[in-house]
Amino acid sequence: MQTQLKVKLSFFNFLQYFVWGSWYVTMGAYLTNTLKFDGQEVGAAYSAFAIGSMISPFLVGLLADRYFASEKLLAVFSLIGGGLLCLLPSLTTFLPFYSTLILYCALYTPTLALGNSLALTHLEDSKTAYPRVKLWSAAGWIGGLFTLSFLLDGELSSIQFYLAGGVSIGLAIFSLKLPHTPPKKTAENISLSELLGLDALALMKKPSFAIFIGCMFLICIPLYFYFVMLGIFLAELDWTNLAVKTSLAQVSDIIFMFFLPIMLKKFGYKKTIFLGILAWTARYFCLGASVGATTLAAPLIFGAILMHGVCYDFLFIAGQLYVDDEANPKIRAACQGFIAFILWGVGAFVGTMLAGAVLKKYEYVKIVEGTEKTFHDWASIWPVPAYLSVGVLIIFALFFREPKASGGGEVQ
Repeated sequence: MQTQLKVKLSFFNFLQYFVWGSWYVTMGAYLTNTLKFDGQEVGAAYSAFAIGSMISPFLVGLLADRYFASEKLLAVFSLIGGGLLCLLPSLTTFLPFYSTLILYCALYTPTLALGNSLALTHLEDSKTAYPRVKLWSAAGWIGGLFTLSFLLDGELSSIQFYLAGGVSIGLAIFSLKLPHTPPKKTAENISLSELLGLDALALMKKPSFAIFIGCMFLICIPLYFYFVMLGIFLAELDWTNLAVKTSLAQVSDIIFMFFLPIMLKKFGYKKTIFLGILAWTARYFCLGASVGATTLAAPLIFGAILMHGVCYDFLFIAGQLYVDDEANPKIRAACQGFIAFILWGVGAFVGTMLAGAVLKKYEYVKIVEGTEKTFHDWASIWPVPAYLSVGVLIIFALFFREPKASGGGEVQ
């Protein structure tokens, strides 16, 4: 039964991240080059995902923990979301596009927390099994990018949203095949804080957990510079097949997902997450060094892309497992919603809006073959997230303490 469950969860993760990967990396290039949005508008468009993530814990806490089975919510959210994605290509001005994208993200982001909670509920030995299942999310992201790249001008056209929308509808159908995961609190008296899904806030009384959440918020600010800017940066360098080349990040993701259980068992959460933050720091210094580096530019950029496995797995996935270890079963869904609120919500909102402001500040117009084109001063842009990451790394190293139950052994 566990083998069959792992196959289902793996395919679910593949489809879920295929949807996300089909548009998230390339949207910036589409908005800049095709719809001619400015840097601030591009940053705001990426903040739609953050706004959805801030709504997510309330939907998860209210609906998944209390009233509806998780797999049914996954199906409904994915079905409606697929329809909204297919509507986006018809919207070519900022406000209608932005508001519709916010609505879509408010439906998609809860599926991330719901999928995590469902998997952690049903998997035995989750610390080993969960990363193995979760690696298929990287495969799905690669699948979305490769499929988009093989479509005509997919990276710079609205076809990315049709692709994501169609697969989202398929995800809705498949979600009904997942194991039944009923709400856990239907028979209990429900307080206002529980109704809003704020059960996880009780964990903030633990100093180390509060430091962890604070560092996750802070690292998300420089972190989202990468997602907002990479497609634009590569497009200005006239790179072709952007989707395929950036998918090397997910190849790295798959490789390091295999190492994650080993790292957690041998070194514990603190050293593993520290390496994740360190990788983000190194990534930005590589991107900064690539500007004007001529022959070394491509190796430095590919190096930054290939760091993604350490950046994502050792920070995001290790962080989700840490939260799951700290939570009790009754608040597991709320806790996964809470970490989503931090990683993809408030941190992402601040990060994407700041990235958009920095992008606009260093924006300039240049005439190329008789046509105005927008460019950016990347030598001034990339050091901003690099030094912000250094600050978070120092705070985490000084103040976070290893939990007693982790593979790292004694409290540090």
